[in-house]
Amino acid sequence: MVVLTRVLYYAAKLPRKYMRQGLIDSLRIHVTGGTGGSGLPAYGGIGGAGGNVYLVSKERLTLRNVKYKLEKMKLKAGTGSDSSKKGLIGISGRDLNIKVPIGITVYDQNRIKLGTMNSKDTKLVVATGGIGGCERTGYCGLKGESRTIVLDLQLLADVGLIGFPNAGKSTFLNTISKAKSKIADYPFTTIKPQVGIIKYKDHRQISVADLPGLIEGAHINKGMGHKFLKHIERTKLLLFIVDIQGCKFSIRHKHRTCLETVLLLNKEIEHYNPDLLDRPTMIIVNKMDTNGANEIYNEIKLKLNNLSEFLSEFDESIQPKRVLQFDDIITTSLILQNADEIREIKTKIRRIIDKYEEAKISVQDMDSNEDCLRTKLKKQMQQYAPTFV
Repeated sequence: MVVLTRVLYYAAKLPRKYMRQGLIDSLRIHVTGGTGGSGLPAYGGIGGAGGNVYLVSKERLTLRNVKYKLEKMKLKAGTGSDSSKKGLIGISGRDLNIKVPIGITVYDQNRIKLGTMNSKDTKLVVATGGIGGCERTGYCGLKGESRTIVLDLQLLADVGLIGFPNAGKSTFLNTISKAKSKIADYPFTTIKPQVGIIKYKDHRQISVADLPGLIEGAHINKGMGHKFLKHIERTKLLLFIVDIQGCKFSIRHKHRTCLETVLLLNKEIEHYNPDLLDRPTMIIVNKMDTNGANEIYNEIKLKLNNLSEFLSEFDESIQPKRVLQFDDIITTSLILQNADEIREIKTKIRRIIDKYEEAKISVQDMDSNEDCLRTKLKKQMQQYAPTFV
């Protein structure tokens, strides 16, 4: 017997595995300030103000921890107490403190920046409580502010890996650390940012962030460009990885040579945030085991070292205004995992980071000495210099 119904059934679709695992770098939550307490008109009593909602940055937290905890909470601050004969001024409602990881940037639902939380115990109010009932409000307590906010996490890593899809970033991360990034011979194998740690014999550790491959137009958010590029803003070293054979994103895109990919990456970073071009940079030319790789590199070696001098040879559409000057250029084939080459790369990464950090400390010390000298001179001038009347 056949039964006809008006209901259309379909198989339940489970979330994909990669969507359930890995790093969460953005979280949307709804917060509400507490309602103000009622006033007492007969005695001119004022109700207590509603509590505020605060974000408080803490160490050893992730957005995954925050999400898990907040799923079971009602994100509303306490209500102010009503005015009474025994207490004409009501007590303010209890504030709600939400613990979040360090490195959070907070936006409202219109992507207007509310604040950043880059240090421990930073406190940011995200929803204010309503005022208590008083003469101005007709002795009725007002509702608290209610809004949706977005918590945007920027990874804190020493090194940020930058490259187009399938250049070898995940292979590099797996080779120099114990990270387990997915590796395959097709683009976009990395869906979410991954972090690995380079460990040295003297127990020094350097963190490396593998970002999903960029595409042309990442600076205008093509292919979720902003979602990935934001993670390089807090890195100390930008490490570019390019394929010696160049790349082709899809059938619709034209093939780009190795040098063209370098210029395109340069331009994407420049458009997103020109200040990032001041960071120390290093480039790894990968897949040197492929056919004709040595011949190609010999042709481009001089140009790669002096990009600004040969910029006019390339199409204007891919020319950046400011050209990167790499602190070091390394050629290798990461898939072969040559121990000597990997050791050399690790050493150079450390050397470049240390060089720039020492220079930064030196500048800070110089500024500090200048401030001390200026203060000392000011005191001496006040003590010994003639006073003009």
